[in-house]
Amino acid sequence: MRIITGSARGCKLKTPKGMSTRPTSDRVKESLFSILGSEVLGKGILDIFAGTGGLGLEALSRGGASACFVDKTTADIIRYNAEHTRLKDLSDIIRGDVFAVLDRLANQGRKFDIVFCDPPYHLGLWEKALIRLDRGDLLNDGALVIVEQGGDENTLPEVSRLKLLRNQRYGKTTQINIFEYSAE
Repeated sequence: MRIITGSARGCKLKTPKGMSTRPTSDRVKESLFSILGSEVLGKGILDIFAGTGGLGLEALSRGGASACFVDKTTADIIRYNAEHTRLKDLSDIIRGDVFAVLDRLANQGRKFDIVFCDPPYHLGLWEKALIRLDRGDLLNDGALVIVEQGGDENTLPEVSRLKLLRNQRYGKTTQINIFEYSAE
């Protein structure tokens, strides 16, 4: 696991031991950021179920303005990776339950332009997060929500303000959905 390009290009990321965290592969990450292009420049990033912090750190390395990382178990690893990539000053790292933290961030009036959502597969977490983001008050108009999910998780939850822009499969195990948020 490494940062692919930008100010932290080539920096290797520390990953948790064991199989409880499944970092986004470099191949998928490279393809995703190729799709996003300059969309990350100057944007506020929210990386939920952040794991290593690889997606949010990649966005910061490519010119994102700031990133908030949320994970229940890997905050120390994200902090290490943010320091190692010299992106800590742009990073807000929160250890806690993603859904409780989303509520807290909304109550604080925080808003984001890009959300990365990469929870463990097959637990219904991405669906629950997507519904919370759709109904909550965390996203700026036109915000993008990028969801990484299992290749066989094909049922999208009912959302009203998030519109599916793109669905991309990567092999048999992974797919990425990109949604755009409309505040109206």
